[in-house]
Amino acid sequence: MTTLSRQEARTRARQLTVHSYTIHLDLGRDGDTFGSTTTIHFTAHHQADTFVELRPTTLHGVTLDGRPLDVGLLSDGRLRLTDLTAGEHTLYVTADMPYSRTSEGMHRFTDPADGRTYLYSMCFQTEAPRVYACFDQPDLKATFTVSATTPEDWTFLTNSVATQTRPGHWTSPATPPISTYLMAAAAGPYHSHTFTHAGLPFGVHTRRSLAEHLDAEEIQRITTACYDHYHEIFDEPYPFDSYDQLFAPELNAGAMENPGLVVLTDSYVHRSATTDNQHATRATTIAHEMAHMWFGNLVTLQWWDDIWLNESFAEYMGTDVVARTTEWTDNWARFTTERKTWGRDADQRPSTHPIAPDPEDVPDTATALQNFDGISYAKGASALRQLAAWLGREDFLLGLNTHFTRHRFGNATLEDFLDNLARHTNRDVRQWAARWLRTTGADVLVPGVADADADTWLLHVHKDGNRPHRLLAAAFDRAPDGTLAARPTAHTDLPADERTTTLTLPGDPPDLVVLNDQDLTYAKTRFDERSWQTLRTALTAVPDPLTRVTVWSAARDLVRDAELPPGEYLRLVEKHLPHESDNTTVAAVLEFVHGTLLDRYLDPADRPDALGRLHDLTTHLLAHTEEHDRRLTVLPTHIGTTTRPTELTTWLDGTGTLYGVPLDADRRWLALRRLTVLGQLTASELDEEAAADRTANGEQAAARCRAALPDAAAKARAWELMFGAESALSNYLFSATAQGFWPAEQRELTEPYLKRYFPDALALAHRRGETVARLAGRQAFPHTAVEDAVLEEGRRTLAEEEPPPALRRALTDELDDLARALRVREA
Repeated sequence: MTTLSRQEARTRARQLTVHSYTIHLDLGRDGDTFGSTTTIHFTAHHQADTFVELRPTTLHGVTLDGRPLDVGLLSDGRLRLTDLTAGEHTLYVTADMPYSRTSEGMHRFTDPADGRTYLYSMCFQTEAPRVYACFDQPDLKATFTVSATTPEDWTFLTNSVATQTRPGHWTSPATPPISTYLMAAAAGPYHSHTFTHAGLPFGVHTRRSLAEHLDAEEIQRITTACYDHYHEIFDEPYPFDSYDQLFAPELNAGAMENPGLVVLTDSYVHRSATTDNQHATRATTIAHEMAHMWFGNLVTLQWWDDIWLNESFAEYMGTDVVARTTEWTDNWARFTTERKTWGRDADQRPSTHPIAPDPEDVPDTATALQNFDGISYAKGASALRQLAAWLGREDFLLGLNTHFTRHRFGNATLEDFLDNLARHTNRDVRQWAARWLRTTGADVLVPGVADADADTWLLHVHKDGNRPHRLLAAAFDRAPDGTLAARPTAHTDLPADERTTTLTLPGDPPDLVVLNDQDLTYAKTRFDERSWQTLRTALTAVPDPLTRVTVWSAARDLVRDAELPPGEYLRLVEKHLPHESDNTTVAAVLEFVHGTLLDRYLDPADRPDALGRLHDLTTHLLAHTEEHDRRLTVLPTHIGTTTRPTELTTWLDGTGTLYGVPLDADRRWLALRRLTVLGQLTASELDEEAAADRTANGEQAAARCRAALPDAAAKARAWELMFGAESALSNYLFSATAQGFWPAEQRELTEPYLKRYFPDALALAHRRGETVARLAGRQAFPHTAVEDAVLEEGRRTLAEEEPPPALRRALTDELDDLARALRVREA
């Protein structure tokens, strides 16, 4: 399918003004298609040739100003409109459109729990033409009026309040001007929780089989708290007539910010016991998506080079609002632990890019789609946090509000944003942007400590990079009882062009210096020798959780950069994790040790011993706590590292317990998966388990387990399901199968598939499109095969073949991670 180029979009934006879309969706028919009728009112500013995007299964008819057009004008997803005269026009298109199983266009899902069918649209980034005919680019905004026919017992939702005029017939009023990728519709026998707040109708919706697990009251509390806070800090009120949140099955993202109809993955509807971190993550996503109502929906990027204007701001605001308005006041520590590492990892790969790339570096939509990554989200949010610290929060918010007011229901660029900030500060925001937004990589900050005289000491901060930083440098003294006492801190400015900044501070040199305390800037930080020796024995004596998080994060970077041996990191974890009070940190450290250190960084000969030590650590953590949340946090790693099947089988059959943790559905599948890897379950036994859990979660968990069966026939079946010529797995079932395929314990069994992986992934990507291509390159990559031969074959594939952009980006990243693992092993 032809991708839209930036030049084509600029040309079309000069040619046209689009006024309105009137869309009718026939969602009541049987079969693999739905009906879509679109009426577009637009003005051509001069005589021109242009095109409208549309990807139907059947195009039934097209009229322009009442004159029929040849349906043969549709080619490669574009319907050509030739010899348009200057003036107003009406285009009418009627077509049958395909349902999707990959959350691209109109997704259809049949719930295995009860057989009910659900629909929802995903028009981002270029998938709107799978639903309706449109001029599909973000700066041709228009109003949308959507109607639908559905089965009579269904609910219909769209961007504005939908009203059922008679059974199965729905209408809605026109929206304010929005971009084509933001049009949304959903239909099905959804369970709904509705309420009114501040005069606005709100709704929370999910599948009926998940109704009892919805947590509607908590979701309502978080939603209204975020809504109220945004109205405290933003001058522009919420700009749409309702706010629905739909928790949808098999969504190919965490959430989608459609105006008035936010769609979130129903993985956030928890059917089993959940950790506090899971609740905080859901709350942050709710806040993130609501922030988009201003950042992205009220004011929208002009072209996809400025996607950070959407995502970085929503990431920043979502984290900050949850920290300010909910019980998760430590949400910035959670951001550092989970999100910032994602951004920093992405920033060190060959595919890195500036937060705000030059427009010429985003020449088309296919390129732009690859930049929805840890840089556009987490690194961008980190830069904005630094910007707020550098400007001061008050001036920062003044700039944002000016931005919203000046570009209300319009489009904006980086230059517009900087101009609006500059109105409220004397600082050079354009120079700041040039250093922070137009560059790649992370500066490295290294402390040096020295005596000055009897009353002072010197802190030298060496900076490998050219960004300005405003940060806190924390200093601690070790007390005889082992505790660490913090000295007073103050903001420190590191000028952009100075490689070393020296501070003269009162007192004797401290036992520990932590640069970037409170994580206000984005950089890698290191430690001087005395500080590192202090941390080796007293890491968890650091009193503040956010300070400790920055230390754990810096230690992780040292391992990844081959400056700290994996074995030494494991010893650090064994000594200090039992004393770590923050469960989000505990989860992140355990995940890094289990998924990366053991399976990729350690020599395979050392893995069995390290696996046993990690299991012993989790046993200690479970046995020495009565805190339910701690036990829920640690249990997945405990299960995933056991080599004693009876520990799990007795839990499953009810003759034993596992540290007081209830055996619910999701934890049952965790245990079953580990038993499968250990060769303790058969395919028929897994079939029985799947029959007893006829839910979407159960279906995915069973797919994971079947792929993990340690026999050649099971591997062949799983491979055929993923990569065979008839492969049609949904995005979630593909991911589940891939996640089960490559256990580290089955390296010999999976060896034959290493040679098949790259050609089969390439063929699948060409056959099934961007979403599956991305999953093939990331989820199905042989992560546990840390071998030079895999790296060489992957590099050959990228050099000699032509992978679609999504697969190329995924393989580029995975191969770089593989090369890093090899470097760590060789260090």
